[in-house]
Amino acid sequence: MRIDIISVVPGLLESPFGYSILKRAIDKKIVEVQVINLRDYAENKHKTVDDYPYGGGAGMVMMIEPIDRCITALKARRTYDDVIYLSPDGEMLTQGLANRMSSAKNLILLCGHYKGVDERVRQHLITREISIGDYVLSGGELAAAVLCDSIIRLIPGVLSDETSALSDSFQDNLIAPPAYTRPADYNGLKVPDILLSGNTPEVEKWRHERSLERTRERRPDLLK
Repeated sequence: MRIDIISVVPGLLESPFGYSILKRAIDKKIVEVQVINLRDYAENKHKTVDDYPYGGGAGMVMMIEPIDRCITALKARRTYDDVIYLSPDGEMLTQGLANRMSSAKNLILLCGHYKGVDERVRQHLITREISIGDYVLSGGELAAAVLCDSIIRLIPGVLSDETSALSDSFQDNLIAPPAYTRPADYNGLKVPDILLSGNTPEVEKWRHERSLERTRERRPDLLK
């Protein structure tokens, strides 16, 4: 998979891809992530990528010209499955969506800033809009990092134990069950006996029951 991320502040994305699972995936060449500075596609000497909104109002709007030039240049090199705009009012990111997107080969992610992008970008250059929640961030970079993390960890070979992702919360519309590790008894706080029994079918039954119980308590909407 290759992911090209278009940003006006590319430095914000250095840390998320420089550590842990994402870094290992990049080092193993399972995924390639390139962060493109949108200002490189601005033609004026000040590298301007935003302007005042027509009709007045607060804030600035990202211009269509540099975005179009950047996306056109990227598309000249390869075919993309989707050109995604990280937007507060886009399709909500879910585990199911992450599962489907993990099979993509090439993606472009456009990170918004200011008061968003010129509407013509959304109408004519973007194929999909994705939101990570009903709230507003200062820019789309953190949302892009969240989207990438949710997708990349699902690609075969990224996790050392590929079955691990299958037991994550939301994979079967249930929240993950409680997890325990050593010591079995810490100051009188004990691990449930069933987990120490070695009876795998009963352990799995217990975990499923706890998942259902926790989902009913915390996210009953998932059971609908």
